[in-house]
Amino acid sequence: MSKLHSILVLLFFGIASCQNIQDCKPNKSLSINSDSAFLYIQKQVKFGSRVPNTPAHDSCALFLEQKLKNYGANVIMQNAKVQRFDGKELQITNIIAEFYPEKKHRVLLFAHWDSRYYSDMEQTPEKRKIPIAGANDGASGVAVLLEIARQIQKNKPDVGVDIIFFDAEDQGEPIDMNIYNEKSWCLGTQYWTKHLHKPDYKAIVGIGLDMVGAKNAVFQREDNSRYFNNFTVKRMWKLAKQLGYENYFTDDLSKGILDDHVFISQKVGIRSILIVDNQKQKTNPYFDFWHTHNDTPENIDKKTLQAVGDVVLNYIFCLK
Repeated sequence: MSKLHSILVLLFFGIASCQNIQDCKPNKSLSINSDSAFLYIQKQVKFGSRVPNTPAHDSCALFLEQKLKNYGANVIMQNAKVQRFDGKELQITNIIAEFYPEKKHRVLLFAHWDSRYYSDMEQTPEKRKIPIAGANDGASGVAVLLEIARQIQKNKPDVGVDIIFFDAEDQGEPIDMNIYNEKSWCLGTQYWTKHLHKPDYKAIVGIGLDMVGAKNAVFQREDNSRYFNNFTVKRMWKLAKQLGYENYFTDDLSKGILDDHVFISQKVGIRSILIVDNQKQKTNPYFDFWHTHNDTPENIDKKTLQAVGDVVLNYIFCLK
């Protein structure tokens, strides 16, 4: 695809998004249950680290599949083999849930469900070899989307909703190797962009969640999100303010982050944004227990889950 053609494709889907959203007004009756979302985090973590090729990974996949089916979704388990940066073959599963498949206009919600196999930010080298629990980095985004799935089963939106839990997002090179290859990350998403679950699949907007459960989280306007779909960023952050969540969704701008939304925007033409806790800490690039063994349910704040879930849920019901 030529650069010009790529730009035209992105412009087309940007216009489609604008044409299919009404003036977004908050509806406080549209609200997730943060207790349920927190329980979903605990359940995922209880399986163990959700690293591909492990029993914990396989057990969690079955749990997520069944939970989505319980909420009325048509679920597709997209199994694949991919290579990690070091050549190791990973058995992965993208978990795809379709709600109201008869609806033409669709919104894509996504998060990664795997957890990090390497604890980059642990001070002791021996501890770095132990996988993290991933309560925030992985499980929180999945938990909020599970709760949204439960809510849209009860309150039918005007658009169809597809939720994808992407695998192997967090299996890239360790930071202490001092090398970086963007294609070693988001392996499940990269596979999906080449093997869509439906031919010519499109959505009017994509919304990704990553690391959305920490106490005092700050969701700045991430640079890649503004580049791919600033229209949605502006509308969603305005809606967050109307709902009273401006302390979480701030007007600050942050650097671009490589995450699933980049590959979806670039490779499929679905203009996607990312809601991510991207405040830089003194000793850590993200939240202060990122890629450490302190990423556990004890450090999750239900208020943060509530804010993210309510904003995304309300936004879905603004789409036409």
